[in-house]
Amino acid sequence: MSQFFQIHPENPQPRLIKQAVDIIRHGGVVVYPTDSSYALGCLTGDKAAVERIRRLRQLDEKHNFTLVCSDLSQIGLFAKVDTGAFRLLKAHTPGPYTFILNATREVPRMLLHPKRRTIGLRVPAHPIALALAEELGEPLMSVSLIMPGEQLPMSDPYEIRQVLEHQVDLVIDGGFGGLEASTVVNLAEGEPSVIRVGCGDPSPFQDDAE
Repeated sequence: MSQFFQIHPENPQPRLIKQAVDIIRHGGVVVYPTDSSYALGCLTGDKAAVERIRRLRQLDEKHNFTLVCSDLSQIGLFAKVDTGAFRLLKAHTPGPYTFILNATREVPRMLLHPKRRTIGLRVPAHPIALALAEELGEPLMSVSLIMPGEQLPMSDPYEIRQVLEHQVDLVIDGGFGGLEASTVVNLAEGEPSVIRVGCGDPSPFQDDAE
């Protein structure tokens, strides 16, 4: 049976954030809100927790996971960021974007794209997600909460609790979530290219690419 925390979406209670991070550190899988939609998260290097998320979402080994960071300094540890990429990241984080970058050796092999050694990173503009990553002191391994056979993410925390209470360790209720995933921008090959249009405006990256 999972725990259920009601955390204020604008002013997260530090006590509850600490408790949530303690669950993550001890191998827990959590549902938490981001600026795009609800997501599943766990400790980056926890193979058992990552496998639980793979099974829950029915993901194959080619699915790109995302590291949710608290700020740009965390991104720099896990991705190779040149001057042009840093300028774009600085201008558009925090925000509803996932950036595909070439990974450093700090990223566990199981999270990398099997052929390209790339990783998705994001700094969401959501106080709960940022507080979790900051308290954890490292990025949160994350994937959108889209159940098998569904097109849209789950958005009602009470429905999430009902459906997943025996499959995750914690559901964080931060209010109703969004129904769009983040916009995905590839920065791993020099010029930026938009891979998926979500709730982040893609035009700044399309303009740069022209």
